Amino acid sequence: MFGSNKTISERLLRAKAIKNRGSLETAVESGDLKQFEDLSLSEALVLGLLNQKVTKYIGIFGHGTTDIGEVLHIYEDAGLVKMFNVRHETEAAHIATALRWQYGEVSAVITSIGPGAMYALAGSLASANNGLGVYHIYGDETTHDEGPNMQQIPKHEQELFLKLTSVMGKSYVLHTPEAIFTALRWGYATVHNSGFASPFYFLMPMNIQPTIIKNCNLLEFPKLEPINSVVCNQERQFEESVNLIKNSNRITIKIGGGSINAGPEIQHLAELIDAVIVTGPNVSGIVPYQHKRNMAVGGSKGTLCGNYAMNEADLVIVIGARGVCLWDCSGTAWKHAKWIINFNIDIYDATHYNNAIPLIGDIKSNLIELIRYLEKSGLNRGKKSSSPWLNENIEKKKEWENFKQKRFDIPTIFDPVWGKKVLTQPAAIKIACDFADKNKAVKYFDAGDVQTNGFQLVEDSAYGQTYTDTGSSYMGFAPSALLANAIADKGVYGIAFVGDGSFTMNPQILLDGTQHGLRAMIIIFDNRCMAAISSLQVAQYGKTFKTNDSVIVDYAAWANSIKGAKGIYGGSSPQELVSALHEGFKFPGLSVIHVPVYFGADELGGLGVFGEWNVGNWCELVQKEHHSIGF
Repeated sequence: MFGSNKTISERLLRAKAIKNRGSLETAVESGDLKQFEDLSLSEALVLGLLNQKVTKYIGIFGHGTTDIGEVLHIYEDAGLVKMFNVRHETEAAHIATALRWQYGEVSAVITSIGPGAMYALAGSLASANNGLGVYHIYGDETTHDEGPNMQQIPKHEQELFLKLTSVMGKSYVLHTPEAIFTALRWGYATVHNSGFASPFYFLMPMNIQPTIIKNCNLLEFPKLEPINSVVCNQERQFEESVNLIKNSNRITIKIGGGSINAGPEIQHLAELIDAVIVTGPNVSGIVPYQHKRNMAVGGSKGTLCGNYAMNEADLVIVIGARGVCLWDCSGTAWKHAKWIINFNIDIYDATHYNNAIPLIGDIKSNLIELIRYLEKSGLNRGKKSSSPWLNENIEKKKEWENFKQKRFDIPTIFDPVWGKKVLTQPAAIKIACDFADKNKAVKYFDAGDVQTNGFQLVEDSAYGQTYTDTGSSYMGFAPSALLANAIADKGVYGIAFVGDGSFTMNPQILLDGTQHGLRAMIIIFDNRCMAAISSLQVAQYGKTFKTNDSVIVDYAAWANSIKGAKGIYGGSSPQELVSALHEGFKFPGLSVIHVPVYFGADELGGLGVFGEWNVGNWCELVQKEHHSIGF
């Protein structure tokens, strides 16, 4: 039994008082709780996070988190929190990331000391790269330094895990229990950062977790407070932007993850200035795909029309994006642009390019302000039904539609690995996307060839129909992310699009999805290789090397071996795949569709590449062009 009976009963009374009164503050104000109570650091952490509306914990307990586990046990029994135990810490990190990304719910990942924390830290790369604030709680080595703790980093140096986690995000070692209030304030500012949020790591030394904070002030815990948006007030920068727009005729707006709440303003701006819009891979639907000015995704794995709009622009307006290598072709996408107007809340990202006017602050507010300046100046190019620039891009988008249609018209190709005709990845993904959209299922794309084909193919009409971790391209993210739909307050049906390699990185969802009552679907596109890297090897060096395998896996049988899951063979024709999708969708639990897909030299088997990238033996030419352009 953890702790004394007195400690347990006191915790239970506090938990019940908070549950009855609705919050810690009201429980104190009503007199049900004293303002000053003796409680452990572990309970203070749980109370502090509860005060920030964090009620969901995901992870695995170990010897480094037994005390926190007992507090969560009591608070869960009282109906205040919920602990979701899973089978891998990386999976837990992905679930928390998806929960924040899709539903806006802040949760906490909890693991023990050592390997578990390492796994969770690795998984937090996805939330860090996509600007998503989540909490991580790791057990840490004891502060008395009585000797090496089992599973700590084997080095005679202090706070080694603090060094590791501080590289990924903000961290705090709770070496002093009374520091919990500062740690919680730092955490709040990190996970709710309106610019680019990130994970926050509580490091909990094992011997400090049960330490009692005498007369802990229950009204000292930080609460959720609104964070004001910062708006640019530099009139000169808006006026310069208007002049640049007036003197440009081939304008492209490129949007990233920071533009999520500004879809109507982006469309209004595009109409006003006669611009076309190119999306980043993780923001499909902010501007509906069918909008005449939407040229779809651009970048080194972009579309024919998206890259044309980037390459041929004379003025670029970047909205809420970082200059990630694939996003702007390692700095070579803007081949003819002279200036860039850059909207971002982060000064580093806003000033990433030379010849740029940085409009720093809240993106939606600054867009509204720029539109106001433009309308005041009398500019309104949207009155015209068309222009040479818009018509050029519309023709390019028609070319792209024809390019895709050729691949849809020939959906199967003979593959010697399978010894028969099988579906191509573009055809199979298109069929599955159409099915998902028709049935209002949210799509999650995993890393690799499935991901790149996916963001070239999706045709979302609203943001939130698709989630793709292009920030870190974490193999195994999509299946793990599905569990967020079982944990969320109002979960929806989700479909994970995943390759065979990515699925075997994180297959724990088969068990955890069943355990937690998940109703969802996983589609495994099996080409028995790492197609994204194999294609790159062939393009650069003429042959593949160690990116395929000879192991045959019956993924449907694997799923069927787990009671509560259902495995289905997806077939090798469009008709068979559609039938399998319907069967999987009707199943009341987690279904897995196994689809063999083609990989090979036939150009109709893939979607190709339309942009450069600073990788492999392309580096010298790409770098030379980048410095020649000068952005």
